[in-house]
Amino acid sequence: MRHLLLALSAALLLGAASVHAAQPATIRVDYTHSGNALQDGYALERVVVEPLPWPGNLAKNLDDTNRGQNRVEVVDARTGDLLYSRGFSTIFGEWRSTEEATKISRAFQESVRFPKPDRPVRVRILKRDERNQFSVAWSVDVDTDAQDVLKQQPPAPAKPVAIQVSGPSPDKVDLLILGDGYTQAEMKKFESDARRLSQYLFSVSPFRERAKDFNVWAMAVPTPKSGVSRPSTGLHNPSTLGTRYDIFGSERYVLTLDNRALRDIAQHAPYEFIEILVNNETYGGGGIFGQFSTAAAGNAWANYLFVHEFGHHFAGLADEYYTSPVAYQSASGRPEPWEPNVTALRDPAQLKWKRHVKAGTPLPTAWPKAEYEEASRAYQKQRAALRAANRPESEMDALFHDDLARTRALFDKHPHRHVIGAFEGANYEASGYYRPAMQCLMFDRSEKFCPVCQDGIAEIIDLYAGAAKR
Repeated sequence: MRHLLLALSAALLLGAASVHAAQPATIRVDYTHSGNALQDGYALERVVVEPLPWPGNLAKNLDDTNRGQNRVEVVDARTGDLLYSRGFSTIFGEWRSTEEATKISRAFQESVRFPKPDRPVRVRILKRDERNQFSVAWSVDVDTDAQDVLKQQPPAPAKPVAIQVSGPSPDKVDLLILGDGYTQAEMKKFESDARRLSQYLFSVSPFRERAKDFNVWAMAVPTPKSGVSRPSTGLHNPSTLGTRYDIFGSERYVLTLDNRALRDIAQHAPYEFIEILVNNETYGGGGIFGQFSTAAAGNAWANYLFVHEFGHHFAGLADEYYTSPVAYQSASGRPEPWEPNVTALRDPAQLKWKRHVKAGTPLPTAWPKAEYEEASRAYQKQRAALRAANRPESEMDALFHDDLARTRALFDKHPHRHVIGAFEGANYEASGYYRPAMQCLMFDRSEKFCPVCQDGIAEIIDLYAGAAKR
């Protein structure tokens, strides 16, 4: 069976290229993004021709979703005509909102990918301002046929396995599941984890209804030890991807800061989106819009982690919770967020999700906020104590179950339980930001996306896989 899957995977990789014979090569521009809370700068590292053809639909080269803190634009160097665009966010963008960024400067690796143009181009990185307008932060001229472009790559360090193939890559959303912290002896476990969690993703709306719009691939480079690093407990495990816990000092935040390693491995499979499974039991994950997401595959809440973090990465959904400690510092004002599922509610008549709001629904919308916050303070105190004492993960799991049950019992008694409105408390802030529903998968460990989040997800599926199939 294993040999059959590998053979199928190879055939599909070739088949996607042959069905879309005109697909150009994939170009990747690797660069460094550095700075601090007050300023930032960019520097070109290299231009790479990746081994596989461009996986995307050439008819959908322009992004009209207005998502992301940044945007990449590829324009004709001579005429300025826009050839390709995509919104995205960055790890640097998150880091610069931490306390550390007020004290030191740091550099982060970043990449943008686009179909190989047939002419010299200018690659522009745009940054969103407080008015939600984009302006050019950096540009670089790129000739993808120049002699210093990296055109040959080392052999693939691992082979992709086809988990779900619904059609040629240019017609579908290509999701690549990477594994980190899996030893050679655990490769079957990785494949099983990838199948289990992707299957769960497609049980959650709107992914359930749009499952046939996705291809899913899985690939893992074996590690010497099982599990990824968790520095706060003295655990340091080497891995090719470099994924670890304790990012920005948050014990549950899991990312890799080694973008080049990530891209050099991922380039050997068709992908537009990446989720990294870490072979750990400890609760944790992370997600950056347009970059990647992570989830602890061995945790009891792995299903939730996989889908919640993918919501960040895939659709740019904001966190709707606000009582959990985070590394980010509060903004001085309350600018309108670009994320589709949170708002500053400056003008209730222009609420971004007003089509879901029934006439007569009060904006802001009442909910048992004080009672929730009181219970949450006690819960967060227990959670911190369990982590400080390094208690077994089963105790944290039980606490999470109790907290979810308590929240549901509180919400179920309220008349606005199933209403779409504007509920204060979101985006890590207790006041000034509002979420669409009392409870949603982006608010806590519940199982469903609210209708507003579902719309946000469906819009990105449409960008990559064509018209909605409803």
